[in-house]
Amino acid sequence: MRIPHLRWYIAALLFASTVINYVDRQTLSIVAPVLTRELNISQIEYANILQAFLIAYTVMYVGSGILVDRWGTRLALAAFMAFWSLSNMLHGLARGAFDLGIFRFLLGVGEPGNFMAATKAISEWFLPKERAFVNGLVQAGAAVGAIIAAPLIVWMMLHYGWRWSFVITGALGFVWLAAWLFFYRLPDRHPRITPAELSLIREARGPVRETLRIRWIDLLRYPQSWGLLLARFISDPVWWFYLFWLPKYLVEQRGFTLAQMGMLAWLPYLAADLGSIAGGLASGYLVKRKWTTLNARAAVMLPCAALMPLSVVIAYTPSAALALLVICVVTFCHMAWKTNLVTLTNDIYPVRVVGSVSGIVACGSGLGGALFTNLTGRLVEDFSYNAIFVIMGFLHPLGFLIYRILVRRPLEMPDPRRTVHAQA
Repeated sequence: MRIPHLRWYIAALLFASTVINYVDRQTLSIVAPVLTRELNISQIEYANILQAFLIAYTVMYVGSGILVDRWGTRLALAAFMAFWSLSNMLHGLARGAFDLGIFRFLLGVGEPGNFMAATKAISEWFLPKERAFVNGLVQAGAAVGAIIAAPLIVWMMLHYGWRWSFVITGALGFVWLAAWLFFYRLPDRHPRITPAELSLIREARGPVRETLRIRWIDLLRYPQSWGLLLARFISDPVWWFYLFWLPKYLVEQRGFTLAQMGMLAWLPYLAADLGSIAGGLASGYLVKRKWTTLNARAAVMLPCAALMPLSVVIAYTPSAALALLVICVVTFCHMAWKTNLVTLTNDIYPVRVVGSVSGIVACGSGLGGALFTNLTGRLVEDFSYNAIFVIMGFLHPLGFLIYRILVRRPLEMPDPRRTVHAQA
């Protein structure tokens, strides 16, 4: 039986995998106020646990990108989902900071593959004018996961304890896995795609040159690769902070109860969700109006970067309501920015290396997050959160400047007559 518009079912599965990815990732952040007290974990120990995740996450950004290109999107994402879901369930066995750090490291090994596979799937299935929207949808899945996580996990923690919160959220991945294995194939090999949709995809991607091969390490020779990597290195720590530290900040600095945190902590993630979709739609609209992809993405990223210094307000306002409102503006702008930055990978690299280059670029995200998380733990332990909000206000403008200097034109690939082995 043929399925009309099959690529949008694929988009729904990519969205759902990202929701699960972030529910699993957020479980620790939501239970942290209780877990750290029960297991007697200090702020610096908590930062070290987060760093264990980010170190593995950073290394596996590159590793998972290579695996996606070697194994193919279907098998790779299935393997990543199974591994990180089991790792998340193991958190429920933790007895101290060391155990938690080990399980968090394993989660970091599995989770980045979701985004490498999603980026490649988007290149395989979607038209250029649709890619920013679908990337926005995937990024929105991250925010939806964070939105669901706060009230859901607080409810589970209050009824079943924090250990079962990890077990239940981890089990969700195995439900998704069955649907993924049933639905996903390459368009040319999919038994359920309609001839009209297959023709549309083939026409949009143009002829495939099988002889054009590029080693992943050769991608580092291009300034575009460094521009995207450094932009994420500088800007993504903002998102890591709100993922890992926001619940603790609201409880410890703003005096929220666990119930209040569960009811309100999802609002910044909802704003991020809206930013993901809005950012993708805005640049997609400009592409349809015949803007170049680079100019269209930059036209959305610039105002987002210009608004980020509002983060300074969070540090000095005595109003918890105003602080939460500004946090929502910041997360909206960050996700609109990130959606367009991620989409540039699809815009300027050939499909066959999208997984590898996505891993290289995203490595900047993990490295920046790891360094910033360590800084956050030390500043919070010795001083307060205020300096963190001030620093975060100026990361995106700096990232935009670096991006515009290094990513000034589309990538010029080698002559297709040159055959270079495309392996790690």
